[in-house]
Amino acid sequence: MDAKKIFLTQEGLDELKKELEDLQSTKRPKVLERLAEARAMGDLSENSEYTAAREELALIDGRIEELQEILKGAEVIKEDHSAKGKKAVRLGSKVKVQVKGKHDMFSLVGEWEADPKEKKISHESPLGKALIGKGVGDNVEVEAPAGKIVYTVVEID
Repeated sequence: MDAKKIFLTQEGLDELKKELEDLQSTKRPKVLERLAEARAMGDLSENSEYTAAREELALIDGRIEELQEILKGAEVIKEDHSAKGKKAVRLGSKVKVQVKGKHDMFSLVGEWEADPKEKKISHESPLGKALIGKGVGDNVEVEAPAGKIVYTVVEID
């Protein structure tokens, strides 16, 4: 199987590593302890604490496995601080756009870091795909449920 590259900023990579460490060293051992205590209570068929602890352990183990896969395929987005790097939008860019007279600033990140509330958009999203390679002054059209939206690239950082 050809593993798909997972693009992350250094900050995103650090957050995922921290989450993995927390799951492995803190949360999982606590759930294992709860599981052992529940098992010691006796009849497992009617023990809701045992069932809940087993379900939580399965969720934690699943997330640990997912994080390990992400980290195995992760590639850190290189920041380009040169003038050349600021001429075109690329993964890792901060882009100021104008839409309907209003300005908005987005960070273009890999799909695992995307968080619309924090204005972090995936390079795989319709807007992210449209912005890649564009320069200051370029217009991009994005199809949205409300119709086409035209964004103008104002600044690239």
